[in-house]
This record gives sequence, structure tokens and C-alpha cells, in this order.
Amino acid sequence: MAKPTSSSSSSFHLQSLKKKKWLLTILALFSISTLIVLLIRANISPSCDDRLLYGAKDSDKILNSPSGSSSSSSRSSPLHFMKSKLVLLVSHQLTLSGGPLLLMELAFLLRGVGAEVVWITYQKPAEPDEVVYSLENKMLDRGVQILHAKGQKAIDTALKADLVVLNTAVAGKWLDAVLKDNVPRVLPKILWWIHEMRGHYFTLEYVKHLPFVAAAMIDSHTTAEYWKNRTKERLGVKMPDTFVVHLGNSKDLMEVAETSVAKRVLREHVRATLGVQNEDLLFAIINSVSRGKGQDLFLRAFQESLQIIKEKKLQVPPVHALVVGSDMNAQTKFETELRSFVIEKKIQNRVHFVNKTLTVAPYLAAIDVLVQNSQARGECFGRITIEAMAFQLPVLGTAAGGTMEIVVNQTTGLLHPVGKDGVTPLARNIVKLATHVERRLTMGWKGYERVKERFLEHHMAERIAYVLKEVLRKAKHST
Repeated sequence: MAKPTSSSSSSFHLQSLKKKKWLLTILALFSISTLIVLLIRANISPSCDDRLLYGAKDSDKILNSPSGSSSSSSRSSPLHFMKSKLVLLVSHQLTLSGGPLLLMELAFLLRGVGAEVVWITYQKPAEPDEVVYSLENKMLDRGVQILHAKGQKAIDTALKADLVVLNTAVAGKWLDAVLKDNVPRVLPKILWWIHEMRGHYFTLEYVKHLPFVAAAMIDSHTTAEYWKNRTKERLGVKMPDTFVVHLGNSKDLMEVAETSVAKRVLREHVRATLGVQNEDLLFAIINSVSRGKGQDLFLRAFQESLQIIKEKKLQVPPVHALVVGSDMNAQTKFETELRSFVIEKKIQNRVHFVNKTLTVAPYLAAIDVLVQNSQARGECFGRITIEAMAFQLPVLGTAAGGTMEIVVNQTTGLLHPVGKDGVTPLARNIVKLATHVERRLTMGWKGYERVKERFLEHHMAERIAYVLKEVLRKAKHST
């Protein structure tokens, strides 16, 4: 029997109110989050997309990446064996950048399975810092203990811990500075998580203990190979067992990416803020503003693409460029150059700068194409790349670093060379995606499918679980 009309109407009204409240909550959270200074991830070579590299002392052992259903919430976490384990996480700094935030993510995954997690930040600002305060409180709220980097308590925790994770090469300085004579007792249970690609990190001051730790964990095959070669050639030291662990998107981000109502609300809100119409095309670069991230070359390519569209009289909606990752307070020389270029070329109405933000989802919902333009060796992995693909966005990326392990050229995006040689190819690729709607949408969908296959949180957790088991096994055998 059908329900009375009044009851049905009341139920519909209640659901409508709940939906409106939910959407308002999203907007409120977004408005608050944009006041916070951002992470924009330092993300990062030969293409080994479907494999994990598990290092052995004399030869690298390749295993297939663990697969799994995307509905991992219904099964136990692959990290369940870490329950009641004491884990010490050491970060060289606590900022809104890729390394520290990845370590925080690991902290929360471990807390989620009942591990006891202690956090140490080796280098803190001398003055009170709003970002440090905010992030430490976020960790405390999730049950992560915060310790001072120096002192007997830090030493005792390192000696007692089942596992110690050093995050980034620079964190290696903490070993001698704090542990001193106790370093040899802690080395067998250290997992060193490395994200850096720049040459100045290859100094003995940072990595002299690297050959003696239980293992190293690196975000991409390119970076792992680079470290293996450079440490041997430049320092004469050998890498420990090395594990390549591709990152994965968080459940929270995937939930937004897969909710059409949320995406629509965020898209409309961000575009209204920028003064961009719904039918306009928006190409964005989302990284901290620095020369290595290639914002200057992106803007040159964007300006060149506008010229091509004008000269060929192509029928396309207005095309805009968005640069997310500015620092309005710092106004560096490089950013001043970017803004001067925009004024010089008279494209102020087409280029938009947005300050750093901890929350990238609203911008991913608002744009049509992501540009990953990191230069030189590229990104160690490129977290923002897989986040964009989750939002069904095609990616225009440099053919370097971890981007080549994520983006399938001509399928999920288009690759171009690094440096000045890449400016014109990038400009042409911008025009290609601006003029071919179906191709843009197809690439976006293929990218989303690729994320679902290998770049989810549970994929990353499975990969990390394998590494942690190996480190715990080694630590046990060394005692």
C-alpha cells in the first residue's frame, strides 16, 4: 500500500533540508579552509606503472602491485598487525608541504589500527608558528603524541620503539644530534622515507647512516634509481633495501570526487569567486610557486595558446589559467616575475592567482584540466596528479619523474618536454584539449579508472604494510 501523501511530502521535505544543510556545510568548510596556508605537494621516472620495486641487497626484486577492491572499508586494514606497536615518526620540519603531510597521513593510518604513534619535529621555528600549532593540534586530536626533538625522552622513545620512520633525507641530521652513541641501537629498526630529487641532498651530513638502516621507502621508481646511482657515484655509499611505494588518494578526497552534487556546488562557488563563467575553460597548475614547479613556463605556454586560438580563429569558449600556490605575504622575486609577465602580455583577465591552501578539492572540482609542469627531474611522485585524475581531469604533464609513472600519454593526458623546449608543445596541447571536448572528457574518465585501479588509499596502505612487515622482521632478527 502506498504511504500517505502527507508522510511522503514530509519525508521529502526533511531530505531536502538535510541536503541543503550538507551543501552549506561543504561551502562553510571550504571558506574556512581557504584561509589556511597550503600544502601544495612536492610530488614526483622510467615508467613502471603496474609494479612495485622491492629492493634486495644485491639485486632489485620486482613484485606486482597489490590489488584490491575499492570498497576496502568492509575489510580489515592491511596495517592491522601494527596494533599496539610503538612507532616514532621523525620529520625534519612541520609545514604545509608534501613530506610532512604524507608522514601525518601515515600517522593517522597507524592510529586507525591502534598503534601508539609519537611525532618529533627536528627543526621548528624559533617564534610561535600558526601552521605548526594548527598541525600539531590536528595530530593531538587524532591521538598522536608530540615530543620535543631533543632530550632524554626522545632518546628513550627511539630505543623503546618497534619502528622509527625518518621522513626526508634532512631528518638524518637528527640521529647524530640527538641519539649520539645510541645511533647503532636504533638503525636496525629505521625506515627512511625519502621524497627529495635535488642534488644538494646528497651529502654525508644527511645520509651517512643510510646504508645501515633497515630499509628506504621512496615514492617513485625514477627517484629510487636516482638515489641508487647518486649515492654510489657521489658518496660511495650503498642504498639499503629500497621499496618503491606509489601514493594513493585519501577516502575523503575520493568521496568528494565521486559526489556530483558536491563537485557542482564547489565548482560554482570557486568560479564565481574567480569571475570565471561555468562554460569557460580553466587550466590550472597547483603547486607551491617556485621556478622548479614551472609556473613561468606554463604562463608562457598559456599566452602562446591564446595567440594560436586567435590567429587560427578557433571557436572555443574563453580559456583561463589558474595558479594555485601563491604566497601573498612573501611576494617572492619569482612570483613578482609571474605577475609582471601577465601584465606585460595584457592577459590579467585570463590569469588568476590563488594563495596556498590546505584544501585542493574545491579547485579540482572547478577546473577542466590540470597542468603538472615540474621541471628538471620532475616530481618525485606527483600527488596532485592522482588527485586531479580522481576528479576525472586530463593532465598535461612534463615527461619527467613520477609523472611518467602516473600519466599514460595520449590516454589519460598529454606529456611535453621539460624546459623551454616544452613551452610550444604545451601550448599546442592546451589548444588540443580546448578544441576537443570529447577527447578531454575521455582522457578524464580514463584517468579516473586508473586511479581506481591503483592509486587509492587502500592500495597505498597495502604497499606500506608490506614494507613495515619487512622492517619489523629485520628489527626482530637484529636483537
